Amino acid sequence: MNARNKLLSIQLVLVVGVSLFFFFFGLGAFGLLGADEPRYAQIAREMLARHDWIVPTFNGSPWLEKPVLLYWKMMVSYLFFGVSDWAARVPAAANATALVLAVFFFMRRFRYTSELDAAMITASSAGMIGFGRGASTDMLVSAPFAIAMMSWWAWHQTGRKLWLGFFYALLGVGALAKGPVAPALAVLVVGAYAVIRREGKIFLRSLWIPGFLLFFLIALPWYLAVQHYVPQFFHVFFIEHNLERFGTNLYQHSQPFWYYIPVFLLATLPWTIFTIPALIEAGKRMVKRFKGDPDSNATAGDDLPVFLFIWTLVPVLFFSISRSKLPGYILPSIPGATLLAAEYLHRAQTISRLKTALHALLCASLLVGALIAPFAMAKQPPHPFFQAGMMITGAIIALMVLLMVRREGARVLHFVTLIPVILGVAFLLRPAAPVIDRTQSARPISERLTELGAGNGPVAVFNVKRQISYGLTFYRNQPIQHYEHEGPVDLPSGIPSTTHIVVAKEGSLEAVQAAVGDRAVKSLGTFPSQHLEFFMVSGPKQH
Repeated sequence: MNARNKLLSIQLVLVVGVSLFFFFFGLGAFGLLGADEPRYAQIAREMLARHDWIVPTFNGSPWLEKPVLLYWKMMVSYLFFGVSDWAARVPAAANATALVLAVFFFMRRFRYTSELDAAMITASSAGMIGFGRGASTDMLVSAPFAIAMMSWWAWHQTGRKLWLGFFYALLGVGALAKGPVAPALAVLVVGAYAVIRREGKIFLRSLWIPGFLLFFLIALPWYLAVQHYVPQFFHVFFIEHNLERFGTNLYQHSQPFWYYIPVFLLATLPWTIFTIPALIEAGKRMVKRFKGDPDSNATAGDDLPVFLFIWTLVPVLFFSISRSKLPGYILPSIPGATLLAAEYLHRAQTISRLKTALHALLCASLLVGALIAPFAMAKQPPHPFFQAGMMITGAIIALMVLLMVRREGARVLHFVTLIPVILGVAFLLRPAAPVIDRTQSARPISERLTELGAGNGPVAVFNVKRQISYGLTFYRNQPIQHYEHEGPVDLPSGIPSTTHIVVAKEGSLEAVQAAVGDRAVKSLGTFPSQHLEFFMVSGPKQH
């Protein structure tokens, strides 16, 4: 084995090892969070139980908000590992790992010697870690979209149609993950790049008939099949959950126009200090390119920062216009930003003292934030000794990063930055995990219900957050009924007619009694971590 292949092998071991830690380690350390994770996990379980690979269902009814790719991958994961919360998260982790490897080989081809930096920056970014460990559609659309954009650039540089074929195929995969958003963003990115280059033929050459056939061959069969079985699919999915979600606040996710600025800055942690100047420099280069500045008449290969800038900016602007905003919507921007930061560091001869100092402080703040997180979730202040320990740990980390980068330069930057990120993630997945589980997930609530003797009997909820309803649906594998008729439309409403346990907001005895009339209500205890109380409600009295 020659020296270059040996180096490649070592680099790949590092990249795979880091990816396995960030995306796979402790996937089940705490239960499914929010409303989406348990709902998606339950949909895949129901499809698997029915041996139905076409129609997603939740509580037995068609659930048409998202396409099918996530459920397919969860079903395969369940077949291999059994139905569990961590198995539901495996598809996102696998996609995130594939994306990091694609980044590595992309930069190895187009910015040789920066490939390890690029892969490490991408793998350790907060947005990648967060969504790369979630049972949701965000990583499943972002990874194929990002690899598609890298494939398009490879075709643009080499002229090889194979890369253009990958571009169209991956957009087809993205369409199966989250609908038209992946091809729409790709059109905007490639179109904007062609406009900046003042070369419309770049866009026209990208319109390749075999590519369109490949795209439709991958994406269209499922869309046609589900429309055949559920005729309302087109209206529900395309009109309600795409057009109306984008143009209205129908789903109560309204945020100000500038919402994605802080979200983007947080998602690029701990590399934000380098991402911002990389964006500014690439933006200036793009403006010069558009104005036809003689100094900007570089070859197309030197326009990679411009392409990455457009790739980063387009999803942020696109979803800033949308009335409905959630953090995961701009995840497709993050790989473009991490590639841009790596490209910027690749060209930088030195790192200024100011940037080094700010980066060191950011690394320390990130670790301290991870240490504080479980106390914030539990709404309990840390012990003064622990507070002092956190400050000392932060100071040590900041000093270590500062001295190492000042002494060894940019070549050690990604390694010393990985240390606080790894420590922070390890803390959240081990010592802090029980607190996160107890305060944020429905898993311990379900376990408590089992202890109370709920068995397979009916369970209802009253005046609780919807993520508890969805979480209990997954962990108990049964429909959870809502006392309120205005509860989530995909959950049954009304009061069970038989004896049941109701999970309610702490101190709801009088409200539950008023809701059930003359039926007997008995308190079974509380769950203080989430301010909940359990009640046994008898069946109707016989008259």
